Amino acid sequence: MAPRLDFTSEAFFRDPPAAIAALRASGPVVATRFPLVGDVWITTTHDATAEVLKDGTTFTLRKEDGKVAGLRWWMPKLVTTIANNMLTMDEPDHTRLRSIVDEAFRRRAIVAMEPRIRAIADGLANDLFADGSPADLVQCYARILPVSVICELLGLPAADRPRFIAWANKMSSLTNVVSFFRLLFAFRKMRAYLERQLQIARVRGGEGLIAELVQVELEGGQITPDEMVSMVFLLLAAGSETTTHLISGSVYELLRNPALRDWLEEDWSRISLAVEEFLRFVSPVQFSKPRYLRRDVELAGVRLKKGDRVMVMLAAANMDPAVHDRPERLDLTRKPNRHMSFGTGIHFCLGHQLARIEATCALQALLARWPKLELAVDPAQIHWRKRPGMRAIARLPVVAGGNRRPSRGAAAEPLLAD
Repeated sequence: MAPRLDFTSEAFFRDPPAAIAALRASGPVVATRFPLVGDVWITTTHDATAEVLKDGTTFTLRKEDGKVAGLRWWMPKLVTTIANNMLTMDEPDHTRLRSIVDEAFRRRAIVAMEPRIRAIADGLANDLFADGSPADLVQCYARILPVSVICELLGLPAADRPRFIAWANKMSSLTNVVSFFRLLFAFRKMRAYLERQLQIARVRGGEGLIAELVQVELEGGQITPDEMVSMVFLLLAAGSETTTHLISGSVYELLRNPALRDWLEEDWSRISLAVEEFLRFVSPVQFSKPRYLRRDVELAGVRLKKGDRVMVMLAAANMDPAVHDRPERLDLTRKPNRHMSFGTGIHFCLGHQLARIEATCALQALLARWPKLELAVDPAQIHWRKRPGMRAIARLPVVAGGNRRPSRGAAAEPLLAD
């Protein structure tokens, strides 16, 4: 019998390795109930996770009637429309939509953005304590950087960024059915805004991905108006929310272990390996979208039936001792690092290069400006949002530092490898 885990509890988010180890002890695939989704099987190992993500014929994102596997009967049409994006599509529709935006996210294009990303990060770091100390690193830094970058990539007005930040904060409050319905008003406003921006681009043209989407539409490309809105919504949300929590989670780990912060500052050539380890250890995206079984199948020795739903637990794959030596320890020199934070298969994260560069620039800019940055509270006072599937620190109060050292947390104490 699998343990009944509350995937939104403080205990789970504070120490995922312990909860995941208990879950894995029940098997590589376990039955559970997930908030908003309902009854579902989840994977607890790297291999089972990879098998599901790579087999898009058996484990599909759409039911046989074409509906998204993760949506419930009681969810309104607005949510269905927004969810109708490439992240919830199987082939050939996934490739049709992804090919439209793929070029903008290729490594060459993203690397070319790095100086601009660093400039934004430098400005935000410089202004971190502009409104006083302590500052909340989540709201004053980690959220603003990725929102600013994705807005520039999309070609959205800089003056509108505060409304995106407000929307992102509302989305972070999603914890249960009640909060889901509270979000609908924000969803409606966001959709109306994006429809207006697409129409402006149809009339005036412009720069950025929105203008490129409109050009594809004008040239007779295979994308519908609803798909365009869903595409921009997806890029805006996925391109900012996950990176926000990667940045804040990484800073939290460095500040509760100042020796690691100092070690990283000594030689910034170590940053690439460190970011890969933060991706694995922090695992901001904990689960994939639900998938529907098109046939009876045996997964990792467990019999599953046609019509069942499966969610891969990326955080569990990242903590699998069969793949990672001492996975419960943070090792900034870990190599190789076969983490699954970006998934695998055809849905491998489109923005993986962007997330890596944003995290790199965020850490370098922040610690270059505030080399003795510290937590303003004991690590035990840091809390996570009760959002299922996302490991998101609610607030991260920091001070410029220089004298006091925060005490180290006992759980999951990081390891600095030689």
